[in-house]
This record gives sequence, C-alpha cells and structure tokens, in this order.
Amino acid sequence: MTKKQRLEAFAKLADLFHDDNAELRDLITSAHHRNPWYTAEQVTKAFTSWKANLKLEQLEQWLSPYPDIESDKIVGLILAGNIPLVGLHDLLCVLASGFKAQVKVSSDDALLTSYIVKKLIEVEPRFKDKVALVERLTDFDLIIATGSNNSSRYFEHYFGKKPNIIRKNRNSVAIITGEESPEQLNALGHDIFDFYGLGCRSVSKIYVPKNYDISHFYEGIIAFESVNTHFKYNNNYDYNKSIYLINGDKHYDNGFLLLKEDNKISSPLATIYFEEYDNLNDLAQELDAIQDRLQCVTTDTAIQLKTPTFKFGSSQSPALDDYADGVNTLEFLFANQ
Repeated sequence: MTKKQRLEAFAKLADLFHDDNAELRDLITSAHHRNPWYTAEQVTKAFTSWKANLKLEQLEQWLSPYPDIESDKIVGLILAGNIPLVGLHDLLCVLASGFKAQVKVSSDDALLTSYIVKKLIEVEPRFKDKVALVERLTDFDLIIATGSNNSSRYFEHYFGKKPNIIRKNRNSVAIITGEESPEQLNALGHDIFDFYGLGCRSVSKIYVPKNYDISHFYEGIIAFESVNTHFKYNNNYDYNKSIYLINGDKHYDNGFLLLKEDNKISSPLATIYFEEYDNLNDLAQELDAIQDRLQCVTTDTAIQLKTPTFKFGSSQSPALDDYADGVNTLEFLFANQ
C-alpha cells in the first residue's frame, strides 16, 4: 500500500463513526457493560473526537513531512485502557507510516480496539497482514508501551534493548487568573470531568492567584453536577470526603468535587488539588521544572511554557500532532525504519 492508500483507509474508517451505525451503537452499549467507566456518553465523545481528526486532508498534512515507505519491521504496542480509544493514536502512527503492528490491548479496553482493527481491515483488506492483536508480544523490532510508573520499570527491564517509547504516569494542570468568565470556567469543566478525570490529559490540579474566591470556580462548573450519578465516581467522592473529614483535612466541597490545597499534582479521583501563586512568571518557572511529570497545561491566559498548553475545554481533544509525553511518535518510527 502507498501512504495515500493507508490514509484513505483511515478516513473511510472514520466515516463509520456516526449515530446511524447500528453496529457501533451495539458496541458502545457492550463497552459500558464490560467497563462501567466507558459510558455511552464518554465512548461517543471519543469516537466523535476521532471522526474529526481522521479527515483525509488532515491526515495527509500530518504525514506530509515523512517519506512513503512500506517497512517489514514490527512495532509492538502495549496500549492503555483508562479512557476510550486512548491507544488509537499509536495504532494510527504505526500503520499509517507503513510499519506492521503487534498489539497488546488493555483488559479495560472493552473491545474498542478490536472493533477498530476489524473495521479497518474491512475497508482495506491489505491491512490484514499489517496488524495483529496478541496476548503476548513476540518477535517485534520496536516497542511503544504505555503504563504507570510501576509498569514502566517492567517495560524497561524487558524491552529496554529494543528501540522504544516507554510512557509513565503524567498529569495535567490548569491555570486560573481570576478574570475568567463563567463560560470559560465551564469549558475548564470539560478538562476536569470528561472521561471522569481518568486520562493523563485530565486536569488534576488548578493553580489560582492569591486570595482567589473558590466559589467562582464552583459556580463555573455547576453544569457538571450530574457526574455524581456515576456510581464509581461517586464512590470515590464519598471515600475521599470521608478521609478528609476523619483526618480533619481542610477542603472545599460542592457535592460532587472536592478541592484540597496540596503541592502535589496527582490528585485522587473526584478531588482536585489547588495551589496559590503570586505571579505567572514564577509559576511558569515552577511548571517548567516539573515538565517531565506534566502532559499538558490548560489555561486561557498567555503564558510561555515548555509543556504544551491548551485553551480551556480543549485538553481532551488533542490534534494529530499532539504527541503523548511530547515525544513525536512518527519521528521515532522513521528514525528506526
């Protein structure tokens, strides 16, 4: 296959991501039964986001700097399953660039990757020899593995001798100036609550100016109150609230999101940490010092950071060239062709 033929196949695949596709509707229902975090709303959101990204013109522009090759090298993929379709970008990078993929999906994946591979082969049968779903990776030439800080040590031990991208835990943060409108804070709510805060692009901490009135933040995100109807989310909310009350930890509570002042960036589910800052320049230096722990920063203020920044409401909708951990997957692949 040529580069154009591969990209055309992915564009045709995206044409299936619509509400009238009965097979996709059944898959979305089944996904929720297999993984309670994969609600119909969240899975649909993921498919909608990918439908917007997989347009032929965008794909061609994205891949235009790279040569048209067809490699016999096999890339092993160990995919995460914390949010729907989280591994699709890696799969797209490998197959669209002309490599073969050997894919180990997460047990949390709820058959979404299997569906993608099945439909991709249906729209372009030549992909049948290019991608395989496996229980265990064998005979691969390169490896891209996504996991936690703990699993990364395992990955580095077993896969460190191969060309690799090994991803660890990362978190995302938001910067509030105090000048935000209710609409801007509502947009920030998507960065916090989309996918229930389970993604590495989910905001787990907010930075606020000195003496910021927390009630403004809570008023801006009130539209997301229904998040507490999800039993697993609400269980986390109740548990963390109980711990804070028992320990006498100072915190804020609006009935569906806890706010606690803390200098850490990784907060428990249903909790957002916050920290006050004196000025944006000092905050920028502080964030640059921990860029290896950050996935992205979301803010509507102008600030120069080493970490990718997104406008409020857009952190969960990365573009094709918004690479995880700031590592360009395509450059990695073509450097090892």
